[in-house]
Amino acid sequence: MNKQTIRDVNLAGKRVLVRVDFNVPIEDGKITDNTRITAALPTLKAILEQKPRSVVLMSHLGRPKDKPEAQYSLKPVAAELSRLLGQGVEVAEDPTSDAALEQANKLPQGGILLLENTRFYPGETKNDPELAKKFARFGDIFVNDAFGSAHRAHSSTEAVAHLMPAVAGLLMEKELDYLATALEQPKRPLIAILGGAKVSDKIKVIESLLAKADTLLIGGGMANTFFAAQGRKMGKSLVEATALDMARDLLKKAGNKLVLPVDQVIADDFKNDARTQTVEADADVPENWQVLDIGPKSVEQFRKILSGAKTIVWNGPMGVFEMPNFAKGTNAVAQILAELTPKGVITIIGGGDSASAVQQAGLADKMTHISTGGGASLELLEGQALPGVVALNDRK
Repeated sequence: MNKQTIRDVNLAGKRVLVRVDFNVPIEDGKITDNTRITAALPTLKAILEQKPRSVVLMSHLGRPKDKPEAQYSLKPVAAELSRLLGQGVEVAEDPTSDAALEQANKLPQGGILLLENTRFYPGETKNDPELAKKFARFGDIFVNDAFGSAHRAHSSTEAVAHLMPAVAGLLMEKELDYLATALEQPKRPLIAILGGAKVSDKIKVIESLLAKADTLLIGGGMANTFFAAQGRKMGKSLVEATALDMARDLLKKAGNKLVLPVDQVIADDFKNDARTQTVEADADVPENWQVLDIGPKSVEQFRKILSGAKTIVWNGPMGVFEMPNFAKGTNAVAQILAELTPKGVITIIGGGDSASAVQQAGLADKMTHISTGGGASLELLEGQALPGVVALNDRK
């Protein structure tokens, strides 16, 4: 990575403004998954070890409509972070106010202040320079550790980086090193696994990976569109009618590089206890049935191909993994990767549903790297530059 990090700067006595990604799931005021908070801890501890004057944190949470909404408050996050760090974390109710700045100035040496949800302010998602100036009042140096938001040019991720020295945190560095290196200088063979619902959502990713990977395995709902493009009847399965020509072009371009499932699990209803059967991929799906998972032969086919890999990048589930009866394909792929990691294969999970699936399967600690950013990792896989990264200072 050619960007400066917190290792390249002296933070002693400085007011450090840190953009973190604390966009965590909260139900009834309780955090149900603190992964993104724990992922930021190495950076925060490394900053605190440098004895800064203060640490002021910024994050968004959910999608409030440009005004404060109690359900999207970061107060539960402050309490959880305080517990994890073993020190107090204050919350600034209105980061745009003078009272919040005064609160920051009164922090004890090394004190931590979390600014309330950046998306409570209409300028945030518009990358408003005036809002960025208000955020910039809290720091002498800016650290971006929010990989999950790095693909967005927002006031707290991009505009603020132009107002003071700006460097990457350790999580940002780790994410970029794994994902960028996996694509630009991979240990080969590089095999990519793509799942999820729609071809159109991942068209650029597919094109980018076909150019970079040695093999591309396709599962999930998007496989249905490829099968439909080949003339197979898909019953009630999710098929993108508008993407059929696109799928035909990709199949033509890809040749043997693109591998589709050889069998699929179909159901007579979209529910966990529906009747199921497994059909070969060259057979039509009956009229009122739909594909909800890859089948056991596909799992073995994928296992055989993956066993020859040196680097594996996975983005998107193999089926409707939220339902236990249709999570078997996704869980099996997770298990295959978990078995390959100790053999020296680099296994990278590209955030989003794939990360949830690996955690659900209890195999998160068996992967080389699990990205904290679904959208950001997808854009990297597409070969796009991330605005929140581009804005950081280059290494000399």
